[in-house]
Amino acid sequence: MKLKKWILTGAPWVWLNSAAVSASILLVSGLLLLITVRGMGHFWPSQVHEIIISDGRGELTRLVGQIREQETVPMERLGLNAENLEGKDGFITRVLLKTGNRDLTGEDFRWILRDQVIQDETPLSMAVLERQEWGTFFGFVVGLKDKGELIETNDVWGDFQKLLAQTQAIREEIEELEKGEIGSINYQLDRLRLKERKLQLQGDRDASEFEEIRQERDRLQLGYEQAEARLMNLYEAIRQYTVVMRTGAATDSDRDLPLEGILDAWQPNGMGFFTKVPHFFGKIWSFISDNPREANTEGGVFPAIYGTILMVLLMTLFVTPLGVIAGVYLKEYARQGLLTRTIRVAVNNLAGVPSIVYGVFGLGFFVYTLGGNIDQLFFEAALPSPTFGTGGLFWASLTLALLTLPIVIVSTEEGLSRIPRSMREGSLALGATQWETLWRTVLPMASPGIMTGVILAVARAAGEVAPLMLVGVVKLAPALPLDGNYPFLHMDRKFMHLGFHIYDVGFQSPNVEAARPVVYATALLLVLVILLLNISAISVRNRLRERYKGLEA
Repeated sequence: MKLKKWILTGAPWVWLNSAAVSASILLVSGLLLLITVRGMGHFWPSQVHEIIISDGRGELTRLVGQIREQETVPMERLGLNAENLEGKDGFITRVLLKTGNRDLTGEDFRWILRDQVIQDETPLSMAVLERQEWGTFFGFVVGLKDKGELIETNDVWGDFQKLLAQTQAIREEIEELEKGEIGSINYQLDRLRLKERKLQLQGDRDASEFEEIRQERDRLQLGYEQAEARLMNLYEAIRQYTVVMRTGAATDSDRDLPLEGILDAWQPNGMGFFTKVPHFFGKIWSFISDNPREANTEGGVFPAIYGTILMVLLMTLFVTPLGVIAGVYLKEYARQGLLTRTIRVAVNNLAGVPSIVYGVFGLGFFVYTLGGNIDQLFFEAALPSPTFGTGGLFWASLTLALLTLPIVIVSTEEGLSRIPRSMREGSLALGATQWETLWRTVLPMASPGIMTGVILAVARAAGEVAPLMLVGVVKLAPALPLDGNYPFLHMDRKFMHLGFHIYDVGFQSPNVEAARPVVYATALLLVLVILLLNISAISVRNRLRERYKGLEA
């Protein structure tokens, strides 16, 4: 009897709801913790081990690398016979070693058995080199060369760091010159080419316009030659120095590495905790601010962050007015009959359509139909190369705006439903028109509800990948959609996206072990970007809610 009364009070359902919420919070927290540990651990300067292993037949092998993973597995899985190994219970421990030096050994990672290790040391002078190509290099810095001649030095590591800093400064000058001045000149030359082609298609015989184009092209060509000469001088300067790295115990293992291909160098075994912390945060900043390398398994994700945020902002600009106008019409102006109810059902059903279907629609309608016709009308000079007749930022934003449109429409209708009828009647009684009542009274009070729909739309659009694969996202974008060249925002350009970057690195990378920590780090970054966008929208909604709180009461 007491149990029945307790059930009738509703307390069990409260406890069940509390348990479900707690379980959800624990699962989400655990997932975020896993992503954070696996992703951020990639940037911590872990120790480099110098290991000697024996194959059991007296043959010794020297390995150098960082321990990435350790696991205990059944011996049968590795094809080992437990009877031949005394003291074993059928399980054995193996270690995943990041060996680096892929240009010398042909591999980045290697599994070794813990029982095979007969010596494990962590030399203080062991160096880690981060390279533009061929991944990480492990070894000892034993010398420096200037144009092939050995440099006399008493502090080889200190002098190496100084030369590396000089090389980095030259590399930044090269990048600024290539992407800045030379890139701008090439862009202007291409625009002149299209302008000349357009005049030819129009049959314009005015020689003065062609002469102006020729003079402008000559001026740009002269600037290009001057910039190219400076660029050649910088390349000559950056190729001046090399570092001698010793990978084994003998001098015959020495390798000369050009400093132009080395991005950073450190000695993790000799670093203390307070030295590792700034290095850790520096690597995180490099990951955020640099461009990707090595099939996206090395380097940073800045173009993907840039493309994700820009695409979401454009999508928000497209979907907000369309969704609000549609919601206002259905709630305030449309006659509430069978047709209106049918439209509402269709809108609700659109919210459940798989996202890839929107991608196919965007490809067929936006890209091929609209984009192809736009190219024929306005960009004929660029044909047969498509301008808007191929995937790009504009079509990707429109496709995701269409995908999230039902969310904004429904939230707008819900927000308008919350406004008391007395507010409308009072406004109309004071002489306001229906439009003035809607614009100055109803919409401001409904804006917090509308912003809720925008928040949900942003959260969904930022994580979508499937439709973007068809309408504009790429593995590696040659240029950012927003730059210093007129018209500054290039809506026709392809772009990178954090969600697609995760898919590409996780499933398309030839080096799975090297890609795994990048996948975790990028996933964490995507979560943070979505969180930042949502917090910004929530702050706007809260301010609107506080502003009109008194009116709702």
